Amino acid sequence: MGVWIDTDMGFDDIAAILVVKHLGLEIDGVSLVFGNTELGQVCRNAAGATQVFGWNFPIYRGRHKPVLAEIETAAGILGETGIPTLGLNLPVCEDNTQGCAFTALCNWLENTCGTKRVLALGPLTNIAALALARPDLAAQIDELVWMGGGVGKGNHTASAEFNALADPEALAIVLAHELPLKMVELDFCRKILATPDDVHPIRAAGGANAALIADMTGGFINIAISRGRTAMALYDPAAAVAFARPDLVRFDRAFIGAELCGSMTRGRTVVETRSSHATFNAAYAADGDAEAILGIILDTLRTEAAKS
Repeated sequence: MGVWIDTDMGFDDIAAILVVKHLGLEIDGVSLVFGNTELGQVCRNAAGATQVFGWNFPIYRGRHKPVLAEIETAAGILGETGIPTLGLNLPVCEDNTQGCAFTALCNWLENTCGTKRVLALGPLTNIAALALARPDLAAQIDELVWMGGGVGKGNHTASAEFNALADPEALAIVLAHELPLKMVELDFCRKILATPDDVHPIRAAGGANAALIADMTGGFINIAISRGRTAMALYDPAAAVAFARPDLVRFDRAFIGAELCGSMTRGRTVVETRSSHATFNAAYAADGDAEAILGIILDTLRTEAAKS
């Protein structure tokens, strides 16, 4: 039984996919969405990662802009490719996506038996398009784990986490259609921290891709170091562990809403945990074994870096 991954394919998305595979889940398909950078570059990142890591699952081209708003990417922080690095980069490859993400996701939901689980690592635009156009198929999703949102302060703005801010209408659509959302939010991910010292064992692993993986890991960690912090949150890989090893995470039910207006509040996720004040419509990662989750992520990267 396989799973589906929806991603904007930056470094931490790549690490998340490696975690999912490392933990033994079969990936039936991957849909791409704008986010870390514009969609064309996201597709080229996916092609480069496929070449480096030998991925054999199909990858499909999804939405290139939000439901309503102008496109906003994280390229201002992550660079034009969406993947900061200490030196080495993914090989430059042309887009080799295998068709339309919407069609592929519909086909997967129509033809897959058993539990249908989706891990979303970017803006929820592809999932919202499914909910609007084929609510009957969207209703077949049994679990939607999303790295996004925040109970506390944001990261892209004071109020908003980036994946939520990039398309808050998409989040609102997903919630309105009552998809089984589990939000792996900022405060949870901020407990899963990597430091520059964690790069050394990856580089020392000695495999064919050790230097590349180390440079991408180090470049990602340097986002935090350049801002005076000592460690960087591993956002998407943390969500991948929550998806593949739910025994390590406690999800609590809550009401989650998306703020759609206001220059200072747009994209904020409002999380009401009191059942006396709202009807719960989703869940969020309230706690987890941060040490074990970090260990799995770093072990995944070291293992991948050791392959010949």
